[in-house]
Amino acid sequence: MTKFLLATLLLAVPAVAGAQAVPLWGRFEKTFVAQSDVAPETEFSVEFRSPSGKPRDVLGFWDGGKNWRVRFMPDEPGKWIFQSHSRPAVEGLNGQTGEFACRREESANPFFRHGAVRVAANGRYFEHADGTPFFWLGDTVWYGAGLSHKDDWEVYLNDRTAKKFTVVHFNVVAPRNGMPADENGEISFTGTDPIRVNPKFYQRLDERVGAVTAHGLLAAIVLTWGLRPVDSGNYLPEKEVVRLVRYLEARYGANHVVWILTGDADYVGAKGARWKRIGRAAFGGRPHAPVTSHPEGMLWPWDSFREEKWLDFLLYQSGHGDDANTLRWLHSGPATEDWREPPPRPIINIEPPYEGHLGYQSRLPHTAYVTRRAIYWSLLATPTAGVTYGAHGVWSWHAAVGEPPTDHPTTGVAKTWREALSFRGSTQMKYLAELFTSIPWWTLRPDDNLLIEQPGGTNPAGHVSASRSERGDLAMVYLPVGGELKLRPGVLAEGLTSEWFDPRTGRRTPAAPEAPNTFRAAEEQDWVLLLRSRN
Repeated sequence: MTKFLLATLLLAVPAVAGAQAVPLWGRFEKTFVAQSDVAPETEFSVEFRSPSGKPRDVLGFWDGGKNWRVRFMPDEPGKWIFQSHSRPAVEGLNGQTGEFACRREESANPFFRHGAVRVAANGRYFEHADGTPFFWLGDTVWYGAGLSHKDDWEVYLNDRTAKKFTVVHFNVVAPRNGMPADENGEISFTGTDPIRVNPKFYQRLDERVGAVTAHGLLAAIVLTWGLRPVDSGNYLPEKEVVRLVRYLEARYGANHVVWILTGDADYVGAKGARWKRIGRAAFGGRPHAPVTSHPEGMLWPWDSFREEKWLDFLLYQSGHGDDANTLRWLHSGPATEDWREPPPRPIINIEPPYEGHLGYQSRLPHTAYVTRRAIYWSLLATPTAGVTYGAHGVWSWHAAVGEPPTDHPTTGVAKTWREALSFRGSTQMKYLAELFTSIPWWTLRPDDNLLIEQPGGTNPAGHVSASRSERGDLAMVYLPVGGELKLRPGVLAEGLTSEWFDPRTGRRTPAAPEAPNTFRAAEEQDWVLLLRSRN
């Protein structure tokens, strides 16, 4: 059927009294029932036509038995019409038509108020569809969606929302990487070539993903894992990885999400070429939610990915080391230089040291200070887009007392997720969010020229990080150990106000210079110096 004939048919669908109403940026869902037994691999999609006449092809998914579903996020108010397609043509799946109404609704939820999250036009940060900047403050809960009970997941989401987190990221594939099955003993798929998706696993997960959106949090969904040979991203054939990714996109793409193609993978050489092929096959040449991938610790593989159009933003993992080399890599490593290379993309440290996790070299638990220092460094080392926090015990959804997380024996004995939920560093992330969202953080760019000299000298643990806006009407400096700070004259606009921000408590106090362009903060703790225009 030609596009012209399809458009004619769709436009001829009569209005239906009482048609389903869906909020703008909400989710339309419809079940289709096949009238005969068909293979779950059957191609099934639905073409939607917007009120302004734009077509959208949306992949549907098998949901067990003869049931198939489509989920779609409308981005225009008004009447939408649709028609389903299947290959081969199956009665009940092919040629079904309908309509629904989309309406603007008043909501406190930021997604329904401002729209889906996308990369901003300048490529440096995230924003909502209406242009409102979106500050990424992520929390790591890799196993939480799979292992949590419903009420416990609500406890977790309520805590993170109250602490002003904006993103949670989690895995949606089991077994592998420490999560053998979900709380009901279900696994996500069986087989290897081909795989057979298990709808029962995902029917339970639907509720967890939906709760994330309902709390106004962005779901950063990790589609596969790629650390070890036994992980799904590595042992499955490429075409089956693509099939799994497309299924997950069909199932959860109408939620407010970003996609993390795989986790902890090595993207160098042949392995990198493999993930490029998978990314192109899964996401290339069509609209989709922002996509990225998660590399191993202290690995910056993105130079060879510059031409990958499907890769919308960049993640890196500074990791859980605590020696001098690790600290230098964190605050002065490749991310601090590579952001200048085109094309511009938001850059996020998704895995700085988790609070409570054992340091790789010292074998001591990372304190709130160590975690906080890494996070502030990360926010100012590249154009500010956001950062992610992690708590040892929360990331693994730990329930056992006195044990390290499954398959991660060297990370140290973990607190239970309930105990780790209240680590001091997580509350300090709330103060961080309040600081950054009180200023136009999206205008900040790293600028070592702001300082006359590096107060930290050659000590990597004392390195001072500085960012400022292009107009010089906003600047932020992070001092890990306090001390004297000398700013270069003439770099900033005249008449800026100055204040100290205590990242431990969130307290702000005026910052009076001791001499022209010279400030001093109490030593033995970290501080943020904020300078900004009065307007």
